[in-house]
Amino acid sequence: MLEKILRVGIAGYGVVGKRRRHFIDKHIHLKTVAVCDRSFNSEGNFVDGVHFYKDFEQLIENEKLDILFVCMPNDISPFATIAGLKNSLHVFCEKPPGRDVKDIKSVIEIEKQFSHLKLMYGFNHRYHDSVKEALRIMRSKELGAVLNLRAVYGKSKILSFDSDWRTKRVISGGGILLDQGIHMVDLLRLFAGDFIQVNSFISNNYWNHDVEDNAYAIMKTDTNIVAMLHSSATQWRHKFQLEITLERGQLILSGILSGTKSYGAEMLTVVYANEHDGGDPKEVTIRYNNDPSWQAEIFEFADSILYNKPVTSGSSAEALKTMELVYKIYCADKEWKEKYNLSLD
Repeated sequence: MLEKILRVGIAGYGVVGKRRRHFIDKHIHLKTVAVCDRSFNSEGNFVDGVHFYKDFEQLIENEKLDILFVCMPNDISPFATIAGLKNSLHVFCEKPPGRDVKDIKSVIEIEKQFSHLKLMYGFNHRYHDSVKEALRIMRSKELGAVLNLRAVYGKSKILSFDSDWRTKRVISGGGILLDQGIHMVDLLRLFAGDFIQVNSFISNNYWNHDVEDNAYAIMKTDTNIVAMLHSSATQWRHKFQLEITLERGQLILSGILSGTKSYGAEMLTVVYANEHDGGDPKEVTIRYNNDPSWQAEIFEFADSILYNKPVTSGSSAEALKTMELVYKIYCADKEWKEKYNLSLD
């Protein structure tokens, strides 16, 4: 039985960083020893002995760490990730991997120099039980092959609870599509594969920030699977819905458990269609009352380090492909691409 304890530092100790720590400390081989956040005026200690610093450079320089969790704004996260790798730390970084495709590519170039280290990105929607069960059914082929997908993921604004950096392009790199919609983009890739044709319309006509508040896309894979996506910051009733139509039925993911509890009950409806049902097929709905995704994701990352397993879900290669698709959606709207001088590189 392993007795090793991996010392963890968390760069960025806001809502997400604190939630990550809660599940980090549930693992018997992980221990949070230090954190940093710009909200701290100086170096110090919490009552439980965990050290805190103002910036990630101090955190890395002053602490003997094994793992760095990066929970920082998009303009800083790639630099913190690179710093962690260069200091021989395994790194877990929240999505998105940066502001643009160039950011994640710069991380991957450094990652290649430290192949013994593990790097994982936090696409935690993959770890929800509803998503895992839908993926199992899809891969089993019991309902046949995927024909098309329709997806809506929206909330009522881009602003976070305690800051407005998400509305500033120089810091965030993008708006609702990059910040929240990237989860749905990742799931569309997970269920359908890579999209080779992309058409889109991007707008910021309501909130009038320099980042988008709505993104509409229609996309097709090389196997002719078509997906429609709406990522919105004007969805007054918060909504998560992914419909996957297959040859003999449908998988409908509706609602998702989140910290705000505002997306409704998390449910998977499995539709069993046949030529005799007259458009009113049998269906079974499963409701999920617990969210194991945060713990499952962290525990899988820990296992990859402890048992030297490859990172598959959330790898830098997967993060790059998802980021590239986000930017294909941006750039498919020529007016938006030219307005903000966007690039796929």
